Amino acid sequence: MYQEIMLALKNASTDNSAITVFTGTGDYYCSGNDLTNFTSATGGMEEAAEKGAVVLREFVNSFIDFPKPLVAVVNGPAVGISVTLLGLFDAVYASDKATFHTPFSHLGQSPEGCSSYLFPKIMGPAKATEMLLFGKKLTAREACAQGLVTEVFPDSTFEKEIWTRLKAYAKLPPNSMRISKQLIRKNEKEKLHAVNAEECTTLKERWLSEECINAIMSFMSRKSKL
Repeated sequence: MYQEIMLALKNASTDNSAITVFTGTGDYYCSGNDLTNFTSATGGMEEAAEKGAVVLREFVNSFIDFPKPLVAVVNGPAVGISVTLLGLFDAVYASDKATFHTPFSHLGQSPEGCSSYLFPKIMGPAKATEMLLFGKKLTAREACAQGLVTEVFPDSTFEKEIWTRLKAYAKLPPNSMRISKQLIRKNEKEKLHAVNAEECTTLKERWLSEECINAIMSFMSRKSKL
């Protein structure tokens, strides 16, 4: 899935579209990584962790480097990296049924998607700590109040309102939007790449730790009993 998204971003960066939109289908925006990948790794955990860290770094870099306006349309609950990546989007619109959850500590892991740097900037250190360390789940309105979400819409009118707005945005001069995004983002690009590299290195170490492996196995065991 990561490879497919990277390919989609690469294609979108050079096509005739003015903006690029991410959204979910069904009830969820994204339910996070498939944790069975950790319990069914082939070739040994060290090799899997190394490959995973490389793919994750490339994946996040593709969002950092994306040249067009990038918009998230969060139609429902969002978990894990789908939440942490939101700091790299240019606008985030959410249904009032959406929630935002980063349960990294519960799984023995650490932040990703440049959230260790961007979330304290966006919402302040105390609120970022609640999310990234303690796994507090935010409602859409809480996420909006803390600056992670641009605007919240009633779920009953969400699809109609948001796509009407995005179609209007898509008619704006595309080169002007590209240049404006470049001006807004360029001073942080180098920092974001450095943060991403450090987060991926740390995550690789966490994935190989006994604490992380036990936490994931415990989670999978609880899930199988539901």
